[in-house]
Amino acid sequence: MSIQEGKYNIKAVSKMLGIQAGTLRAWERRYNMIAPIRNESGHRLYSENHIKILRWLINKVNKGFTISQAVNLLETNPMSFNEQTEVRVKVDEQDRSLDLMDELLNALLSFDESGAHELLNRAFSLYSVDKVVIEILGTLLVKIGDMWEVGEISSAHEHFASSFLRSRIGMILHTLPVDGLLPKVVAVCGPEETHELGLLIFTLFLRRKGFEVIYLGASIAEGDIDIVLDEVKPEFLFLSCTLVRNVKKTFELVDYLSTKYAQLNIGLGGKGFSKISNENLIRYQAYILGENKEQWGNWLKGKLGME
Repeated sequence: MSIQEGKYNIKAVSKMLGIQAGTLRAWERRYNMIAPIRNESGHRLYSENHIKILRWLINKVNKGFTISQAVNLLETNPMSFNEQTEVRVKVDEQDRSLDLMDELLNALLSFDESGAHELLNRAFSLYSVDKVVIEILGTLLVKIGDMWEVGEISSAHEHFASSFLRSRIGMILHTLPVDGLLPKVVAVCGPEETHELGLLIFTLFLRRKGFEVIYLGASIAEGDIDIVLDEVKPEFLFLSCTLVRNVKKTFELVDYLSTKYAQLNIGLGGKGFSKISNENLIRYQAYILGENKEQWGNWLKGKLGME
């Protein structure tokens, strides 16, 4: 029997792949990712190729993708399906994340947008959303920022890379569901800060956990944060600072806000805080989120009383 011929009914597929028949029907109706053959009675029959596609999609969902993201990846980068189904063993033998990061960096610094999209699609086909965005892109952003600060790349290179990555991460953010039982969060860069990608990655981390995040991005005008806090009444405010020269003003803002909004939990993140002396940092140590998702998670658990 050809792999294109109908072989399995929906009950068999449901049992084989561990997916509810209703979910399967909904996916087909909304996304048209496969077209099962119908027998004379009108019942669905799935081919071996359909099973491979569904198994690939389920694997993506289990790794943290929404079904719409997984279907979009399959449609825009069909090679990712072939890579996973045909050379999965080779991929498992060697983690290519560092190679992909270097290739993506080279593409961005060469202003090669199509190449960068292709590489990022490949990364998403091999790894979970968290690994790609937080580990691979997070590391890449730090590297790009360091290169810009020491004059190894121009501001044009930094702006192009930032714009590209902001767009791709933003696409993921808008598809993630929100848990209405979790407190509201505001995320914004500290005073005079325009480097927002680190904050964007942290926002994705929060959204993946179900938090409703009001993302403001780059620094806003003095006094406007009060307007936002009074209107939204969030439980958490996260401030990002990348450049050391902006740390002092960010600390001053924390002093002001912690006095005016006594119940507000303030968190500070960004490599700017890792470059100042412990003597200047110690007073604000309780606000520092940490540098990776494990530390971020522990900070949140402590504030939410989940320790």
